Amino acid sequence: MSTHTILGGLLKEAQELMGEQQLMVRDSIVKSIYNTAENLTNDVVSYTSPQRTDWDRKIDNILTSPIWGFPIMFALLAVIFWLTITGANYPSAALANVLFSVQDRLTDLFMYLHAPDWLHGFLVLGVYRGLAWVVSVMLPPMAIFFPMFTLLEDAGYLPRVAFNLDRFFKKAGAHGKQALTMSMGFGCNAAGIIACRIIESPRERLIATLTNFFVPCNGRFPTLIALVSIFIAGAVSLSLSSVVATLGIAGLVVFSIAITLSVSWVLSKTLLKGEPSSFTLELPPYRVPQFGRVLVRSVLDRTIFVLGRAVVIAAPAGGLVWILANTMIGDTSVLSTIAGWLDPLARFMGLDGVILMAFILGLPANEIVLPILIMSYVCGGSMIELDSLADLRNLLVNQHGWTWLTALCTLIFSLCHWPCGTTLYTIQREQKDWRWTVMAAAIPTIVGVVICIIINSLVRALGLV
Repeated sequence: MSTHTILGGLLKEAQELMGEQQLMVRDSIVKSIYNTAENLTNDVVSYTSPQRTDWDRKIDNILTSPIWGFPIMFALLAVIFWLTITGANYPSAALANVLFSVQDRLTDLFMYLHAPDWLHGFLVLGVYRGLAWVVSVMLPPMAIFFPMFTLLEDAGYLPRVAFNLDRFFKKAGAHGKQALTMSMGFGCNAAGIIACRIIESPRERLIATLTNFFVPCNGRFPTLIALVSIFIAGAVSLSLSSVVATLGIAGLVVFSIAITLSVSWVLSKTLLKGEPSSFTLELPPYRVPQFGRVLVRSVLDRTIFVLGRAVVIAAPAGGLVWILANTMIGDTSVLSTIAGWLDPLARFMGLDGVILMAFILGLPANEIVLPILIMSYVCGGSMIELDSLADLRNLLVNQHGWTWLTALCTLIFSLCHWPCGTTLYTIQREQKDWRWTVMAAAIPTIVGVVICIIINSLVRALGLV
């Protein structure tokens, strides 16, 4: 063995030892500070009731317990998703009825003015209908999810989530605070990217930025919910369908967290090497949430802000889709031609050309992926609304040959593909480097393509479809 190899090994061991000693010193300093503060408090503070109970510590012993902490986290996650899925159905349908009735009045106005058909198609069936889809599908779930998320934050529970997940992110070479930014990504990945500012280390902040969009945002939930309801919940009785759908969505979320940790680990060992920085989290006391302030903050600062960005991006996207669907090359629309070009790669991934094209054209906003998919299948030249999930199942399964494998690969690719336009724009604004923006689009896409190819190849090799 050469001297160079021996020295290299010794240097590596020394670096690992120094890293461990550095963490031990930091932990020792923090522990000393808190012990000193506790001793000072005990010296100068007295309690009139000797039987005073520390309820915060008792609750923490349960919520941060290695045994009960994670089941409680999963249960709370499932409850939030169940309330979001169940509660958003009726307001979403009512809002869609209102917005599409406005579309009918706009159509009457264009007919009264004798406007050209192409102008009516572009503005009403393209731009306005795309906006109506985004607002009706996106607003009700966000109006439910964001207040519940903010209630957990205001009650002091989210720091406990970060505490529970800290060791997993540390093992992945990331920062414990990434658990908080990841949680924000459930509402909107762009909001999660902005939340990465709370991570002091530039390296770990970049890891959090490049992996935030593996967790599904509100824009992807409609597609996930529809497919899970059709292909998973549809296999059980009606009374259990909402529960099974909730568990299916929660399972996909757990899978997305596992992907987030895995990709964070790979990045920390390759492009963004380095030791995870110290994370000292002072758990705030539990408190009763201020419902009025929570409602205003979640609606104004999160729901309206995110919806406004989506609307601005979705409007031109709806017009572009209408143009592609109504521009003919011979007897075939440009939309169908593009789908034909993509079909070989898509089939290799367990999808078809229309599905892959819907994801590509849905780049401006994930909310329009499902409408584009439906529109392309029915070849109506504009986004349509089906009356029920049964109609959608008939369209996908009976008319276009979807199997459970097609649905599974579509669900996986919905979790693992390029971020939406709003998120990419936010990454560019935060990092101020187009190279990281390109990486942010490439990393999840590569992961999604590889996973879909592996699943499709394995299932077909085993003859399960």
